[in-house]
Amino acid sequence: MREQKLGVILSYVNLAITNITGILITPYTIKMLGPSEYGLYSLIGAFVGYLSVLDLGLNDTIVRYVAKYRVEENKKEEENFIAVSFILYIVIGVLLVIVGSFFYFSIDDFFKSTLTTVEIEKAKIMVLILLFNLAITIPGGALVGICSGYKRFVFPRFLTIIKYVVRVILLCLILYMGSKAIGIVILDTLLNLVFILITIYFVFFKLKVTFKLYELKIPYIKEIFSYSIWVFLYALTFQFQWRSGQFVIGTNSNTTSVAIFAIGVMLGVYFTTFGNLINGVLLPKAVESIGQGITNQQLTKQLIRVGRLSMVILLFILCGFLLLGREFVYLWIGKLYSQAFEIAALIMIVYLIPLTQGYTHSILQAKNLHRVKSILFFIFTIFGVLLGKFLSDHHGIVGMIIGIASGFLLLHVLLNFYYHFKLGINMLTFFRKGILPFVFPFCIIYGLNYYLISYLEVSWSLFFVKGIIYACCYAVLIYFVVLTKEEKDFFKKTIKIIK
Repeated sequence: MREQKLGVILSYVNLAITNITGILITPYTIKMLGPSEYGLYSLIGAFVGYLSVLDLGLNDTIVRYVAKYRVEENKKEEENFIAVSFILYIVIGVLLVIVGSFFYFSIDDFFKSTLTTVEIEKAKIMVLILLFNLAITIPGGALVGICSGYKRFVFPRFLTIIKYVVRVILLCLILYMGSKAIGIVILDTLLNLVFILITIYFVFFKLKVTFKLYELKIPYIKEIFSYSIWVFLYALTFQFQWRSGQFVIGTNSNTTSVAIFAIGVMLGVYFTTFGNLINGVLLPKAVESIGQGITNQQLTKQLIRVGRLSMVILLFILCGFLLLGREFVYLWIGKLYSQAFEIAALIMIVYLIPLTQGYTHSILQAKNLHRVKSILFFIFTIFGVLLGKFLSDHHGIVGMIIGIASGFLLLHVLLNFYYHFKLGINMLTFFRKGILPFVFPFCIIYGLNYYLISYLEVSWSLFFVKGIIYACCYAVLIYFVVLTKEEKDFFKKTIKIIK
């Protein structure tokens, strides 16, 4: 349990460092690269990012099955499963080369009307480097999955923190020395290679993980893919959901518009990552709970408990961004990127409640019922992107994000019925106990702070003063009005662990 709590804490520390340093370094990166070069970097990152899901869902599958075999104390099946997984990653490597080659030779056709000849040549070089990057990071993710299956959450998350700090320092250095977008992707590739080697040492020499192929039967592989294919579809759809907007805009507008949209999505995805971090360490617990025959009533209580704790953090970020986000974007990177606020705010709003229900995703995976969610996610994302493409023709990048957000909102209305009737989780109780208690405090906090801080001038010094006023109001009201005694004790214990 201590390893799990520390894993969650380190995940949030990592995210805080990532977000804060990302926010600090983005203006510098844009300044050194220029809006056009930064837009090209974002566009190709989105383009190649689709290939990052070619692990076919095996990473989450490794977490589930390794955790399952360890609960069953079945070492032979664990070793065989890991061996089969590595064989499958060889197949994935071949698939990556095939699909990546198609992307590489299609760049001219995709962007001939929006990119210059020089930009297209740069794009091709970046694609080749990023393909090699993916070839090492996709199987590297399996090592992190093994750590999670062993309930060793601290090391990989601590290593990620170190990696990001080193990246920020080196990124500032190479940009100062004149490197452009190609230099950044080379840096990322080299760092990934070094830290994957460190993870290999930890997994095989510290955890003493072993693998051996006892059998490679078609039914066994089918069993693995009957689980992982739906994880893959979900991951593919998630990539498509956010990267498709940049791709659509890149094919009918300039790289500056891509940069604005990319920054808005970046801020919005920072928010979604906060909620997904808890879910990342809950899958082994969900597998264990399901295996022990937990009741639907107990699952409902667990969902409410996790959801309320998530809501405390997520609502703090959302309310603060709605109050100060527009001013922040203006001070941060300038008036040119002001539309990034609308994009980020809409992502945060539609994701708030689904993120508090993140534990349901772990339950679905533990019960091998995630197929329906993956299919629905795919259908409504396609609908959202098509709607966004239509709206973007008339309303630009804001129309694009409205379409994507609309599809996602409709999806989660349907999913709540699925959770209620299929999983047996009482979603009415969840909303009554997990969401409703936060509504009134949110209105009070937002309204009070809006009138307190909206008349102050726009400057960095006053921005921080406003932020402190808001944070104090939020902490006091949530602590004394919303939190239960158990939740207060949880936060006190968490602070003690940090100390």
